[in-house]
Amino acid sequence: MHMYGSRCPHGPVGRTSLEPSTSLPETLQRLEELIHERGLKRADIFDPQALAAKTALPDAVISRLLKGRKPAADTVNERVCARMKVVSTAYLARTGKRMSELAADLHARLGISDVWARNVCEGRKTPNIDLLHHLAAYFGVEDDERFFTAPPEEALNRVLLPTLRELDSPEEDPVEVLMRRYGVKNAHMRQDGSMTRAQIERIFEGVLRSVLPQEGESGK
Repeated sequence: MHMYGSRCPHGPVGRTSLEPSTSLPETLQRLEELIHERGLKRADIFDPQALAAKTALPDAVISRLLKGRKPAADTVNERVCARMKVVSTAYLARTGKRMSELAADLHARLGISDVWARNVCEGRKTPNIDLLHHLAAYFGVEDDERFFTAPPEEALNRVLLPTLRELDSPEEDPVEVLMRRYGVKNAHMRQDGSMTRAQIERIFEGVLRSVLPQEGESGK
């Protein structure tokens, strides 16, 4: 029978030797710029409850970070215990299982006792890095065990970066791509009044119809 970890919050949890610096301030600044440029709703991007669910951080910590303020200092073990409890609670709510069932499943899959599994899931004891790795896979969290050990700033930055990349690199308009490829300046054509956007699109539609097979012609 394996016994992983130690009591929370004491006892070491394995951690990587490199702690990458976060760029949360830059991420927040760029998102604020994009929200302003595109007339987006700030609440849609910076929803504390949604971000808390994705990071397993408390709403209050998310709110402080979004305001550019630092959360209270914590240890890696404290983060692991707190986030493991949040993740386990969310898992139970999502699956409808009881804690006893979760503990029994972890016992069967990972070879730890039911009692130890319950203590870990309830945030009372800290798993070591080996068990933490398996728990991250079991619960399907992003970034593996780093999900549980990363500082709050890094954890929030991780979930905001995909949104930033999506907003910063929107899918290109195929009409714009074709116009650029053939050297057509959309802005110039609209500025001198020679052609509207709708007229430009109709031209491209006509071109496509001329090169695509018409209905009933494909079998000829």
